[in-house]
Amino acid sequence: MTPPFDLDALVRPNIRSLVPYRCARDDYDSGILLDANENSIGAVTGDDGLNRYPDPHQNELRAKIAAIRGCRPDQIFCGVGSDEAIDLLIRIFCVPGKDSIVITPPTYGMYKVAAKVNDVGVIDWPLTPDFQLDLDTLTPGLSRGSLSEAKVLFLCSPNNPTANNLRREDIIRVIESFPGIVVVDEAYIDFTDQKSFVPELDRYPNLVVLQTFSKSYGLAGIRLGLAFASEALISWMLRVKAPYNINKLTTEVALRALEQTETFQTNVALLNQEREKVALALAGIPAVKKVHPSDSNFILAVVDNAYSVYKTMADAGVVIRYRGDQLHCESTVRITIGTPDENERMLAMLREVTS
Repeated sequence: MTPPFDLDALVRPNIRSLVPYRCARDDYDSGILLDANENSIGAVTGDDGLNRYPDPHQNELRAKIAAIRGCRPDQIFCGVGSDEAIDLLIRIFCVPGKDSIVITPPTYGMYKVAAKVNDVGVIDWPLTPDFQLDLDTLTPGLSRGSLSEAKVLFLCSPNNPTANNLRREDIIRVIESFPGIVVVDEAYIDFTDQKSFVPELDRYPNLVVLQTFSKSYGLAGIRLGLAFASEALISWMLRVKAPYNINKLTTEVALRALEQTETFQTNVALLNQEREKVALALAGIPAVKKVHPSDSNFILAVVDNAYSVYKTMADAGVVIRYRGDQLHCESTVRITIGTPDENERMLAMLREVTS
């Protein structure tokens, strides 16, 4: 990068001086374990091994993810959903009451929530009406505007709630220009042809990529998110995280999931196929004024009387999400792609309530 990137200089002074908590499993994880005040008799459920704390480093899981995603294990952080990674990044780099993050509304709401919880400022850098980065304001914002003062910038691509990819060349320009940490949230990356930024980690030391098991792997219930970054940045996240943040059950399910390559690919292909069918059907409903292009497992559509439609459908048992309160999203609903039967029932009800 130009100028040279100094990661440690961005880290909060109190974090730099932090002596991480050293847990029992950092030292020994086999033998007669009488060092962690665990219940040696066993779990009351009878489940083997659950009376012992989990691996605090998730080495086996990180190694398998690295082989699939094309990076090194030490470039991976495993968190309780992507939300833990978002919170940690703000806590590591942003001084409460002083520093700020940048978000690009309309976008994922947890960036702002995490900032507010940590008493960190939020700078809005809105997307254009066609849901792309506003590069015309990037250089002025960095040279003499508020963007130059921020520590972390969040980009969601494919974006939520708009469903589209941000242009790759625009993301690269931001990464190369922004003086702080750039987080590219790729929660929906497996539903699009756009390439992940994970292979670019060695090129961009200020880059963090977020992914999750909640979407394409269909494992929202295990709450496992991933952050990919340089080894140096990941080491800061590992110092600050709770010692045993990922439980054994989550790890076991995730390891099994990573072996199910064929099922994974089949499910993603089916959802993408259903997405195209739903988009085509939505376009044929008179009350649907626009169906935005989607690179995700959901669709954003402009619908007459969107809030009323959402509420009526939800009360009748088909729950979509009203997004008309978001910037550039007036009178819109966000529709997650369901099973073929669920999609047909949703479309039938939408036709009925808007006729």
